[in-house]
Amino acid sequence: MKKTILLLMSVQFFVYLGFGIIIPILPEVIIQQGYSEIHVGGLITIYALSSFFTAPLWGKLSDRTGRKKLILTGLAGFSLSFFLFSLFLDNLTLLYLSRIVGGLFSGALYTAVTGYVADITTDEERNKYMAFLGMSIGLGFIFGPAIGGLLGAISLSLPFTVSAVLILLLMVYASFVLKEPVRQGTATKRALLPKGASTLWQFRIRYLFLMSFMVTFLLAGLESTFQLFQIDQIEITPLQLGYLFMASGFVDAAIQGGVVRRIKDGAETKWIIGAQIVTAAGLSLLPFTTSLIFAGVALSIFTAGNALARTALVSLTSKESGGKYGTAAGMTYSMDNMGRIIGPLFFTWLLTMQAGSIYYLSGALAIASILLIVLYRGSAKTASEKASTPA
Repeated sequence: MKKTILLLMSVQFFVYLGFGIIIPILPEVIIQQGYSEIHVGGLITIYALSSFFTAPLWGKLSDRTGRKKLILTGLAGFSLSFFLFSLFLDNLTLLYLSRIVGGLFSGALYTAVTGYVADITTDEERNKYMAFLGMSIGLGFIFGPAIGGLLGAISLSLPFTVSAVLILLLMVYASFVLKEPVRQGTATKRALLPKGASTLWQFRIRYLFLMSFMVTFLLAGLESTFQLFQIDQIEITPLQLGYLFMASGFVDAAIQGGVVRRIKDGAETKWIIGAQIVTAAGLSLLPFTTSLIFAGVALSIFTAGNALARTALVSLTSKESGGKYGTAAGMTYSMDNMGRIIGPLFFTWLLTMQAGSIYYLSGALAIASILLIVLYRGSAKTASEKASTPA
């Protein structure tokens, strides 16, 4: 059991390491090859699109053909996407193809892995082991940019070649260690719009869904534009960027592990409002960047606010769901993905038009989003009260 869980955690770690590893490399590739900067956003967006819209199909396939087979297929396809990217840095069409392949098979891996964990755990154990998967995802996000920057300083293609080889080795190991589990349920299909979502949108929880979109929208916008902007400001290198994102990743972890536990029941909205103010402060500092340290401080301030808002929102959304935890989580996932799909393309396009002033707009959007929390607090139409009212 422990060996299996560790392997599944490794799979999730490598999927999100792969997402993070591209952050310090992609803008450098685009600039060196002379492509338009908007392709930074395009290549990030196409990955999110292909993962999001194919995830429901992978869920059905996982239930029909089995978890192990889909995990091995996903690892093979994910490895292929990295090989494609490393071999064809000078071919924009094939770069897009590699990102489509990567997004496609990352969706397969997420679906099969969560389905596998659901099969091998009891109801009492499941939350604990799903949390382990979440921890692996967080570590992938923390170390991905750092590894990408470190290896990218040697060669821009090296991070992707190394990742591709490691994922292939993981696939070989998984083929021997994993056994097809006894089916206890269905895979997490991550539907585009979860069943019952329209009912929840009638209640004030809808403002929390919209806030989830905004929080992820701003995060995705920063991830896709930060390096492009800092290249002009301080001539930042992929290695330096990797270190900055690694440091901000530890800030994220510290917020989730330390600050969030201090949030008292009923005080979530105050913390979310404060978090958006902190987010706006970090964004508003970015146009004044004059050194690597200044850039790191601004990024860390943004990360602290963004991490706090995300975590408090998850908690509040769960409480506000009226017992429909799965539906609410699915809707939040959908809104997060919309942010990841729209954010990179929108903000990289805006960067080509207005340069650093986009961060003033981002900060203003963070402040304006507080209105959603004000509307939430002012509404009495709550799904949780409806669920608790006797029929």
